[in-house]
Amino acid sequence: MQKINIKDVIKGSIAEELGIQKGDKLISLNGREVIDIIDYRYEMANEFVQVEIEKISGERYVFEIEKDYNEDIGLVFEEEIIDRPKRCRNKCIFCFIDQLPKGVRKSLLFKDDDYRLSFLQGNFITLTNMNEEEIDRIIKYRLSPIYVSIHTTDGDLRVRMMRNPNARNIMENLKKLVNNGIEVHGQIVLCPEINDGAELDKTIKDLSDLYSGVKSVAVVPVGLTDHRHNLYPLRPFTIDEAREVVEQVSSWQEKLKARLGTSFVFLSDEFYVIGDLPIPDYDHYEDFPQIENGVGLMALFKHQFEEAFQRRKRLVRRSNKPYLIVTGIAAYDFMRNISQKLKSIGFDIEVMPIVNKFFGKNITVAGLVVGKDIIEQLKGKAKGKTLVIPRVMLKEGSDIFLDDVKVREVEDALGAEVIVSEVDGREFLQKIYRGR
Repeated sequence: MQKINIKDVIKGSIAEELGIQKGDKLISLNGREVIDIIDYRYEMANEFVQVEIEKISGERYVFEIEKDYNEDIGLVFEEEIIDRPKRCRNKCIFCFIDQLPKGVRKSLLFKDDDYRLSFLQGNFITLTNMNEEEIDRIIKYRLSPIYVSIHTTDGDLRVRMMRNPNARNIMENLKKLVNNGIEVHGQIVLCPEINDGAELDKTIKDLSDLYSGVKSVAVVPVGLTDHRHNLYPLRPFTIDEAREVVEQVSSWQEKLKARLGTSFVFLSDEFYVIGDLPIPDYDHYEDFPQIENGVGLMALFKHQFEEAFQRRKRLVRRSNKPYLIVTGIAAYDFMRNISQKLKSIGFDIEVMPIVNKFFGKNITVAGLVVGKDIIEQLKGKAKGKTLVIPRVMLKEGSDIFLDDVKVREVEDALGAEVIVSEVDGREFLQKIYRGR
């Protein structure tokens, strides 16, 4: 059996009460080897658990624990999933990681394709880097929902797009999952003249036939940086092409709403921005099943902001700071419209769009704006002001941009304060009112 190093023990937990310490090792649960976090959670769901621990001294103890159903005992491991994440072996023609500029830190270059992270964090997987045993494991442990990058249901085209012969059997794998009660949310990265047009029609048709096992599908435009040297020749969508995609998907939504009771397939906000089209209303996105994919993010933000604004505009504000709202090119007009409401009640507020020089001008989303670009483009324009940036610009759980520049470095370079807000209209308004 493998020995799993215990990184830490949560204070006040059952494990701490038992004397389990950082540096001890987990040997087994209920007499079974623990391969990863899925095994751990499955065994830990019981109300009675036998935990075998090897102390730093080498001595082994078996603790018999009575606890609440699904209660954790407080062990923290080196990796969130205990095992190491599984690496993607695809060579997708649109892979964003292959387009990163030279010199980025190694952690950004790791391509994960791990079904456990799909279940735990909502990461998209391709099902191409899995064997039958792992698919069976998803079914056995009821790892639902999971998120799958589909792109096309045509097996031959999917092989060409992902450059992996295992990509061909996507429909067989999806059917096996949904026929065994696993809920799937799908993603299509749409590439002009490759999987759009009639191919997109076929893909939507095939996937909608698997509803409600396949619960929703997001269509997002391919993201292209300026660092595609020696990579497959791809181009971005034109304004007219984006409008055609919106019209095509809208037609499907109307038909599927009548047949299934749901629009089922949703476009990311970027398609409406590229096509210079209005973002659909809040109700269009139903229960926002693909919000993490940028699908309906603007509509939700606007809804949250306007609800909070109606309540707060009658209140006395606590801040008279001059604000600079920092965003990407894609959200500039949207955030400018939001700021007009704040200007109407006396706030000193501007919106500053940042051109993405780090990744390239075709990358327009706020989440990929980096610190160096902010410093370079706001030098001399931000002194004494308060910058408001969305948290998606920063690495999760940190104050560091994707180019390793820290928030403090931006403040020092510009002589400005930086406020970080979640992409949430209520919190954004609260930050503006309070000035922090």
